[in-house]
Amino acid sequence: MFAGLTYIIDRVGLTVEPRNTVQSGTPVRLRCQVSVSHSNIPHLIHSFQFTRDDVPIYSSNVTKDTVVYEINPARAADSGNYECRVAVKDKSKTSASQKLDVTGLQIPTLHLDTSSFYENEEFKATCSAPEEKGPLTFRFYKRFRSGKPEIIKQLSPGGNSSTTTLRLSHIGNCFLYCDYEINLVSGTRQSNRSKEIPVLVKALHITPIMNVLPTSNVSEGDLIEVVCKVVNPPRNTEVFLTKDKAILKQAKAGALTHTFTVREGDSGELVCKAEWGSVQKEASLTITVKELFSKPRLAVKPTDIFEGDRFKVTCSVSIYDPEKIESEAMQFSIYKDNVKVAGADTYMTVARPSANGNYTCRANYASLKHTIMKESQTHTVKAKVAVSEPVLAVEGGTLLLGKPFQLSCYCKRGTLPIEYTLFVPRKPTENKTVRMPGEKAIFNLPPFTERSDLKNILCHARNSHPNVTHMFLCAEPVSKPQLTTIPRIGDISEGCNMSLVCSVQRGSPPINFTWYSETKGFLHSRTSSEQKESYSMDNVRGDHSGGYYCVSTNPAGETQQSATIIIGVKMAGWKKGLIAVFCILFILAFIFILFFKKRLPRLKKRGPVALSV
Repeated sequence: MFAGLTYIIDRVGLTVEPRNTVQSGTPVRLRCQVSVSHSNIPHLIHSFQFTRDDVPIYSSNVTKDTVVYEINPARAADSGNYECRVAVKDKSKTSASQKLDVTGLQIPTLHLDTSSFYENEEFKATCSAPEEKGPLTFRFYKRFRSGKPEIIKQLSPGGNSSTTTLRLSHIGNCFLYCDYEINLVSGTRQSNRSKEIPVLVKALHITPIMNVLPTSNVSEGDLIEVVCKVVNPPRNTEVFLTKDKAILKQAKAGALTHTFTVREGDSGELVCKAEWGSVQKEASLTITVKELFSKPRLAVKPTDIFEGDRFKVTCSVSIYDPEKIESEAMQFSIYKDNVKVAGADTYMTVARPSANGNYTCRANYASLKHTIMKESQTHTVKAKVAVSEPVLAVEGGTLLLGKPFQLSCYCKRGTLPIEYTLFVPRKPTENKTVRMPGEKAIFNLPPFTERSDLKNILCHARNSHPNVTHMFLCAEPVSKPQLTTIPRIGDISEGCNMSLVCSVQRGSPPINFTWYSETKGFLHSRTSSEQKESYSMDNVRGDHSGGYYCVSTNPAGETQQSATIIIGVKMAGWKKGLIAVFCILFILAFIFILFFKKRLPRLKKRGPVALSV
């Protein structure tokens, strides 16, 4: 707002001309006038906006104080409540609402692309009201001479003209017409119906005739001929032969012949369909195929197979037609993973991993007329594995008397599920079933006060293998081993034999002892039923000196290591004597050299000696 310039909108008025209620097709003018008081503001802009039922329909920015919105011609869709809003700078005002009611709807026109057609033949129908506005919902009706109108189709709201596809299934004369309705805020209005159009629906004689030669009751392997035709068909008539919604043959001449050899499963309904345009008619016949022999059945015995068991696979048919085939004329073969393993009705082998697989059998009958082969359902053979000896161990590796603990029982081999049973002295038995690979049966046990009770714990493991049960005694963990030597550490010298003795105070057998050298690493390993074992080293040398230790373990799963002992190998006695001799000889040689050095100057002073002959 400019400083020193003031204004106010006094009023906004809206009038409808010629009146608020008019007949459809009458020109209507909406006049909106605004009155503004201001302090001599030049070229004041007025922003006019017309709305119908709160929806903007027209706007204008002018300096004039009056705007006219014209509706020519007015139709039913123009009915509603109108308002005019005027904005001047940052102020606005709305007029009082004026209702416009346009009465009457245009009578629609129906157009058909033909007035004579066959039953169920599609044709185009158009219903239009070109002078109307807004979305119109068109409906199409059928009426017989004596009877009430019947709606054929109703379309979605659209423009003032709609075209659709219709078809009539009755035969004879009838009348077609259409109307429409328009949805307004004030309610729904329906038009008068269009002019009726008489139509003729003619019968279409394309129902096919079917025949099966020589008969519809046949045996497996017989040759039959199916004839399907339409008598005097109209042009472009197509014929289809179908079974279970699958097209077997098709022809455009109104007739077809289909010859085929019937097989197992061909029993059922054959349908012949004749189609002309969008019109279809059909006929059907049922054929019954008698089997020459039933589908072979494969049987495997025993039903529960474990590795190492012998099992037998047999192939047989339960039903055959003795009038047409002899059972001796049938040939059987057995397959594993689609590879033939037997050319007979029986196959025997030993259960092992290579014998596992998918087994099927085939029955084959050949004659001069035909060859029939049938295959059984697949039978999967997977030999089970009997449980191995279970391992019972303390979870966490440590068992303390007087403390609760957990025991795990586990079989390395065996087909799941495996049922484990734990027997504890003076306690009820407890069962656990393992169904997942790698899973162990975990048992929670109360504190034990007597070490002897540990030796009476049993674990049984079983799966579905008949009469197979394994057990294992609970193992007491080994104590920390002690490593000693024979002879004693101080008496070990070169050339002698030395034994490293590893012993434990307690532990359930079998116990595994392993010896290590800190310089050479692993030396030896031995499993024993005793609590002490030794490892011998012959003719020890000086390089055998160093640190040694041993490790012990048993089925309880806990590994213990001894303290490291340091072994020093003394020198051999003969080496000491030899060294002494070398020392004496070295001293004598040293004295001789000193004596010789002292005597040599005296000899040089005497000079040459005269020799006499």
